[in-house]
Amino acid sequence: MKYQEDFNDNEWLFEITPKNNFFQLPFKEIWRYRDLLLLFVKRDIVTVYKQTILGPLWYFIQPLFTAIIFTVIFNSMAGIATGSIPPFLFNLAGIIVWNYFTSCLNETSDTFKKNASIFGKVYFPRVIIPISIVITNLIKLGIQSFIFVCFYIFYLLKGMDNTLGINLVWYPFLVLIMGLLGLGFGMIISSMVTKYRDLTFLVSFGVQLLMYVSAVMYPMALLKEKLPQLGWLIEYNPLAYVVETSRYLLLGEGVISWGGLLYTVVVSVTVFFLGLVIFNKTEKKFIDTV
Repeated sequence: MKYQEDFNDNEWLFEITPKNNFFQLPFKEIWRYRDLLLLFVKRDIVTVYKQTILGPLWYFIQPLFTAIIFTVIFNSMAGIATGSIPPFLFNLAGIIVWNYFTSCLNETSDTFKKNASIFGKVYFPRVIIPISIVITNLIKLGIQSFIFVCFYIFYLLKGMDNTLGINLVWYPFLVLIMGLLGLGFGMIISSMVTKYRDLTFLVSFGVQLLMYVSAVMYPMALLKEKLPQLGWLIEYNPLAYVVETSRYLLLGEGVISWGGLLYTVVVSVTVFFLGLVIFNKTEKKFIDTV
C-alpha cells in the first residue's frame, strides 16, 4: 500500500504525447536529451575508424588522395585551368565542403533502418540522430579544414598571393546551407528507405554522379562555356553555387552569384522543412514497415 500511495503522490516529470504539428522541431526536448545527443556524437567520432590500422588518419587520407587524383586527371591530363591558384589547393577547397554535404546526406539517409533496434525499445526525440550526424560531420569538416590551412600556408611560402579577406566570415553561412541541404534530403530519403530499400543503393550511386555536375573539380563557368547545351545542369544545382562561392571566399577564384545564392537558400530551407515534415510523419509508424 505504501508504494501505491507514493506512486499517487508523485507527479509526472514529463509527458510524452503524439506530434500533431509535423513542422515541429522539438528544441526543448532536444535540449533535455542533450547528453544523449553528445553521446551519439562521441560514438560516431570514436567508433567510425575503430579497429582500423590507420585509425583517425583516414580523416586526412580521404580528402588528400581525392584532391591528388582530381589534380592528375582533371588538371594535368584534361588541362582544366585554375587561374593563379595551384590546382591541388583548388580541388581540396571544393572537396572539403562537398564531403560535408555527402557525409550528412549518406549517413542521415539510413537513420530509421540503422537505428530500428534502438527506436523500438526506448523513447527519445528521433530527430536527435540526424542532428548528431550533422554535428559529427561538422567536427570532421573542422579536421579536414586544418589540412587545407596547412597546404594554404605551404603555397603561401612558395609565393602564392594571399587570397583570404574579410569575406571569409561568410564561410560558416555556406556550411550551414550545406548542412540544411544534407539534413533535409537525408531525412526525406531515410523516411522513404523504410519502404523502398533500393534507395540506399541509388543514393550512394547518385551522389557520386551529382559531384560531376556540382563544380567540385572545375569552375562553374567552364561547363557553360564548353557544353552550353548542358549548362542548365549546373545552373539549377544549388550545390554548385555553394561550392563555387566557398572557393571564392577561400581562394578568390570564381564568382559569387547573388541570385544563385538566394535560390540556394530558398531550396535549402524548403528541403529542410519538407524533410522535417516527412520525418515526423514517418517516425510514428515506421516500426511496422522497417
